Formats: sequence, C-alpha cells, structure tokens
Amino acid sequence: MSPVRIALVDDHPVVLAGIRALLQGVPEVELVGDANTGATGLKAICDSSPDIAVIDLSLPDISGMELARQVSRQCPDVKIIVLTVHEDRAYVHPVLEAGARGYLLKRSAADELLRAIRAVNRGDVYLDPAIAEKAAVNAPAQLASDESEGGELSRREEDVLRLVAQGFSNKQIAGQLEVSVKSVETYKARAAEKKGLRSRADIVRYGIRRGWLAAPN
Repeated sequence: MSPVRIALVDDHPVVLAGIRALLQGVPEVELVGDANTGATGLKAICDSSPDIAVIDLSLPDISGMELARQVSRQCPDVKIIVLTVHEDRAYVHPVLEAGARGYLLKRSAADELLRAIRAVNRGDVYLDPAIAEKAAVNAPAQLASDESEGGELSRREEDVLRLVAQGFSNKQIAGQLEVSVKSVETYKARAAEKKGLRSRADIVRYGIRRGWLAAPN
C-alpha cells in the first residue's frame, strides 16, 4: 500500500520540527512538503498534491481557516486536518465549514496525529477526543431541543444521518445499507430537513451531541 502523503503548514519552527520527527519514522506516511505561511502553504499543497494537509489554525498572513477554504476550492482532493491550540468547541463548526476533515489540538499531537491521519485518510471526520468530550457537555438540553423540532427520524433516516456525520460518502452509505445512492440522498434530505441541518458541519455537530462520533480507539 502506498504511504499517505502529508504536507505541513505551521509558522512555528519547533512545531514543524516536532511533527516531522513524529512522522518521519512511520512507514505508512510520507512528508512531501511544508511551509510556514498561508501563502507559501497554499502553493506547497497545490504543487505537491498530498493526500492530507495538516494546517495550523493561526498563521501570520492569513488564517488557517481561510487557507482551508482556499485549499478546498483550488485542490479539492486534498483532505485537511486543522492543528490548533484552541480548545473552545465554538471553533469546530467554522473549521468544518471551511472544508477541514479533522480538528486536532496541538497538545494532543504526539498521541493523536497518526490516529487523525489514518481516520481522515479513510474518509472519516476526526475530532480531538478532548473537543468531542467538550462538545458533548450540555448535550441533553440541546438534544432535547433538537428532538422537539421537526418530528422524529425514522430508523433509516437516523442510520443515514449517523453515517454522514461519521464522514462516509453517499456511495459508501448505500453500500453499507444495501440501498441505492438516490435513496441515501432522499433519507439524508428528509432527516436534515426535520432537524434543521443545513450543512455537513451541522450534521457533524448533531452527531457529536448524539454520541455518534466517539473518540477513535
């Protein structure tokens, strides 16, 4: 199996060096580029076409969130993991909206970066376990609010929404549930309408509150 190709963007030399040291001895990973600004990062990512770009949220010229948006537009095949010191769960929604598939705290990188890379590479959405736990705080009240609006989901609608939240494509969901892609799209649309979920990020947040995105083993 080919190694997962990784590009890094972080303006702190010590962080870059630490991530390189962490990944260089791992056979399943190949480092193909790095940069320390958003502008050079965008060029490095689009030039090297990695499987995954690990992007610092705080960069000196443009924000990591804006870089994620630009990468999503210009290099849509590149999956994005945001690396950050921000532990406030309020950051998760806009980061996912910007196109990221992973949200990892810098303090967790030594233990969780490889796990995040593996999860995102196979198509999952990865949230740092500490963020997932915080996102679940006060969930019962919010969940009660969700459940009171728009009616109850059917079993199939819930199955589809759960798999969407976990990062699976419509085609993958169709295969798992043994239904057509068109049926998946219909169940997803119905469920999203019932719960007022307007984007993938909304579905992921809903999934967190339901406990569908448990921390990876």
